[in-house]
Amino acid sequence: MIGFQTLLYKEVLRFWKVALQTVMAPVMTALLYLLIFGHAFQSRVEVYPGVAYTSFLIPGLVMMSVLQNAFSNSSSSLIQSKITGNLVFMLLPPLSHWEIFSAYTLASMVRGLMVGFGVFVVTIWFVPVSFAAPLYIVAFAILGSAILGILGLIAGIWAEKFDQLAAFQSFLIMPLTFLSGVFYSTHALPPLWREVSRLNPFFYMIDGFRYGFFGASDIDPLKSLAIVASFAVVLTILALRMLARGYKLRH
Repeated sequence: MIGFQTLLYKEVLRFWKVALQTVMAPVMTALLYLLIFGHAFQSRVEVYPGVAYTSFLIPGLVMMSVLQNAFSNSSSSLIQSKITGNLVFMLLPPLSHWEIFSAYTLASMVRGLMVGFGVFVVTIWFVPVSFAAPLYIVAFAILGSAILGILGLIAGIWAEKFDQLAAFQSFLIMPLTFLSGVFYSTHALPPLWREVSRLNPFFYMIDGFRYGFFGASDIDPLKSLAIVASFAVVLTILALRMLARGYKLRH
């Protein structure tokens, strides 16, 4: 396990050394979202009975921060290693594809959960937040950060230059995140767009996570948990196959 532990330590240290950029900056961004949208819609929108819009917004912002930063960690690390040429130092040691996968994914989860916790600590000073089902909060936070860490790993393996990775993030990750119900409930959408939203796997992560706070959600949380877990399994199999084959890693 020395190889796995060393790679995990290296990946965690990589983002922690620049914590002002990788941790504090996303927390500040989420706080700005809360101040702007909360101030604009606090007195105009009530998504769930008895739940103020600002309270509704906080879990969505926390989960959005978790997802985006988990993806950024693994994807940016891998593409930087490929571009600078130091990827060879990871391929030469006798590291199995399981060890590489686990180290990158766990480091991404650490960053994502750290940023999410920071967003939560900063935002709860504005409104009181309840905990209706804490186990759902933990389960969706862990699964969501793992899924986006794996997606970042897949994107980093696939991309050969920074603009390809930027396209992956701009045209896939960002739209799926912002259209997943972070700022609204899908019940407020027309029937067609409501059904389209149900095709977005990020929607189930955020909706299930929000259920843990309020005990209310757009979808049965057990169904959301099953969908998210299935998505995690599929992505895990795909990422492991890519690593085992050395896809775009061994030339």
